[in-house]
Amino acid sequence: MMNSREDQLKAFDRLLTIMNELREQCPWDKKQTLQSLRHLTIEETYELGDAILDNDLSEVKKELGDLLLHIVFYAKIGSETNDFDIADVANEICEKLISRHPHIYGDVKVSNEEDVKRNWENLKLKEGKKSVLEGVPKSLPALVKASRIQDKVAGVGFDWEEPHQVFEKLKEELQELQHEINVQDQDKIESEFGDVLFSMINYARFLNVNPEDALERTNKKFIKRFQYLEEKAKANNKSLKDMTLSEMDVFWEEAKKI
Repeated sequence: MMNSREDQLKAFDRLLTIMNELREQCPWDKKQTLQSLRHLTIEETYELGDAILDNDLSEVKKELGDLLLHIVFYAKIGSETNDFDIADVANEICEKLISRHPHIYGDVKVSNEEDVKRNWENLKLKEGKKSVLEGVPKSLPALVKASRIQDKVAGVGFDWEEPHQVFEKLKEELQELQHEINVQDQDKIESEFGDVLFSMINYARFLNVNPEDALERTNKKFIKRFQYLEEKAKANNKSLKDMTLSEMDVFWEEAKKI
């Protein structure tokens, strides 16, 4: 049974009350600032991402709670300087959602998800943003940033029409990379390698694949198989550095079947 709206509001009010008490009474909580919490918030976000990838819903619930605490914490700090409080935070996102969804709260007609995304980016420009790319955080990891850049420019029509066009571009970039490898120009090799990665990420979008999730899935798979290899080597009183690739490959193939 899901909680009623009344119970949900009571739970949120309870969190706000606890936050007030901690800020007044706990030495650690009293000391925190927006800056000191920042790296912790980033860490909590990654932990939530891990739980989502693992499809561990119990852990997702816990990590969402940690993130919610951080949001309430930031709002509490903002209220102490009279800059903003949690009501301001909630009302501002409500107003943005209403403004960015004229097909729900206005008379704009849309046919599909792509129309919604295109309207979203156009509305942001009308709100005073000079570029559709202003909303991409500078500190994002490069792979995630590339994905967000491509999403945003596609939202205003700067995009390929068909997946096969993107794949052809990818093959072109691979050929250019191979040329620079043959020439042995290290700076250009790095540049062309970046172009290949950017094209791969773009192609992933056309395949409806999240590149960050796909890569992390492979990371987890590799870790699991390699740790199996380590365990098997240890069980046979062998050290990996003393084993041949052929010997290791036997255990690796076993790991792939698990």
